[in-house]
Amino acid sequence: MAGTATAWSNWAGNQHSTATAILRPATLDAVTEAVRDAAAAGERIRVVGSGHSFTPIAVADSRRIELTSLATDVRVDRDRRLVTVPAGMTLQTLNALLARHGLALPNLGDIDAQTVAGAISTGTHGTGAGYGCLSTFVTALTLVTGTGEVLRCSADEQPDVFAAARVGLGALGVLVEVTLRCVDAFVLRAHERPAPLDSVLAELPPLIDAHDHVEFYWFPYTARVQVKTNDRVPADDRPLPRWRGWLDDDFLANTVFAGACRLGRAVPALAPTISAVSARALTERTYTGRSDTVFCTPRRVRFVEMEYALPRAALPTALDALRRIVDGLPFKVLFPVEVRFTAADDIWLSHGYGRESAYVAIHQYVGMPYEPYFRAFEEVATDLGGRPHWGKLHYRDAASLATAYPRFADFLAVRDRLDPDRLFTNPHLDRILG
Repeated sequence: MAGTATAWSNWAGNQHSTATAILRPATLDAVTEAVRDAAAAGERIRVVGSGHSFTPIAVADSRRIELTSLATDVRVDRDRRLVTVPAGMTLQTLNALLARHGLALPNLGDIDAQTVAGAISTGTHGTGAGYGCLSTFVTALTLVTGTGEVLRCSADEQPDVFAAARVGLGALGVLVEVTLRCVDAFVLRAHERPAPLDSVLAELPPLIDAHDHVEFYWFPYTARVQVKTNDRVPADDRPLPRWRGWLDDDFLANTVFAGACRLGRAVPALAPTISAVSARALTERTYTGRSDTVFCTPRRVRFVEMEYALPRAALPTALDALRRIVDGLPFKVLFPVEVRFTAADDIWLSHGYGRESAYVAIHQYVGMPYEPYFRAFEEVATDLGGRPHWGKLHYRDAASLATAYPRFADFLAVRDRLDPDRLFTNPHLDRILG
């Protein structure tokens, strides 16, 4: 069950750790044993997934547990559209599994490399005014607590743990199994088009209402955005030609963009020109495809990211401030700003708890300065009632976050019960949870 290599870094390369041991349990009993052994030794134990969080949330300097070998039974209830999978399964594998059974998740984010446990534990989301984060699709989960107890939770069984653990930050225990509510497999029609930022903001409410999924990207130093809408359609009758998909999503969005970023890092004065050219290079296109292939696209250009969920009405104010921040920075920004929308939900530490949200994600290319940029935007977002994405960089602490989440104290009470000795904590959790 123990591994040999102990060094770890996340996808972006901005977080690193060296564990005292790596544990790869293959069964639920082995997970329970690993937790109890760590407790008996007085050591901490931290679960690590695919490493797609930018924060130190997965950093494990004591024992590290990886769930890639955990083989719980996969159960597909086609009639009820429920699927139960190991928590260490990646979204990519899950999407392929669902497709084989004529099913799909109702919504997804733009990458599929994360594990199911990592995605739901950090509140990973897509876009769509009628959809909450991926955790809202969870109908049941199995958790090994800090005392070695195995809890099966749902809205009817351990409902307080269920409300906390669906976005649990890995602070309540080891997620070993998750049951997800799915829908019949569906086709999306994607429409992507360039547009002026001001006109998109002016028409935003009807635009959001008219489509199943809406997002846009603003290119710094310009007044232009790229708008993408996804809508359910009955037939996959306009698939993207393979050459066009390679050209747009592989060559331009990854190879060429990576080269542009390297150039902008070497010669920062060129950043506004690069941004303007990027905005003009993206042309209009419409295509159809299986839902997960439209939602998810390859991301190979490395970056760091901060993302805030804001009350939807605050979006224009936030973007006005962000434009001023970018123009006033002593360095240049090389990545576009992404804006998405989600529905309200009732999960205690979900960014969308109790309100419709607009998400604003700011990025910076690896190797470029970013902290003054991120801190300046965080100050604006905090004043507007924003909640930071748990998997994206932020500088908030427990005292600050407690005012942003009405059920923060309830979450801490569940944590006290399930992990009284703080077996699953690390310095990052100590800061954001106290």
